[in-house]
Amino acid sequence: MTRGIGVDMADVRELKRLCEDVGEAFVRRTFTEAERREAAAAPDFHEYLAGRFAVKEAVFKALAQLTPEKTFDFRLVETLKNEDGSPRITITPHLAAIMEKAGADRLLVSITTQEPFAMAFVLAEGE
Repeated sequence: MTRGIGVDMADVRELKRLCEDVGEAFVRRTFTEAERREAAAAPDFHEYLAGRFAVKEAVFKALAQLTPEKTFDFRLVETLKNEDGSPRITITPHLAAIMEKAGADRLLVSITTQEPFAMAFVLAEGE
């Protein structure tokens, strides 16, 4: 059963500006080490990160409204690539606890990019 949905769009140009203005500190505070490694190997570093930023926001939108707190730190969300290149959300113990509060046991994700935007859609499913 669908528990929640979330969608978000990030402007690649804005993410690039943040990286340039704030520097590496922004990237380290916002993205996991594994996400930063994958971004460094991607054809377009900023587009890759914009997609992952959109996922973080979309997961927040799909789950937060279902929790008693109505909020959580979206930086707990990590999105990496499967072997076929499709995205997957890493279910860490922290994220699993949030999902349990929201009544979700599975997160499906899709990312698309069309310069200058990256868009993510997340579906939270549960019993």
